[in-house]
Amino acid sequence: MYVHAGEDVMIRSSEIIAILEKETAKDSQEIQTFLDKKNDLVINLANGAFKSLIITEPHIYLSPIAPGTLKKRLMNSIGHELII
Repeated sequence: MYVHAGEDVMIRSSEIIAILEKETAKDSQEIQTFLDKKNDLVINLANGAFKSLIITEPHIYLSPIAPGTLKKRLMNSIGHELII
């Protein structure tokens, strides 16, 4: 199944590793270091400020969609409750 991540991008739900809030990504030095190392794999789907960070294999998406909305979409695509 797929999750709409913003713009015209659909992500295979089985590829999603994590969905993080923008504040979590900005406040964590570890995440900032990770993003700096993977900069060439970052795809910005937000025309302005992003609301969430979607980590997949192999890309990292900056999404304009709120993390809660992405979680609901992911739950609907896989058909059961997520443990977070």
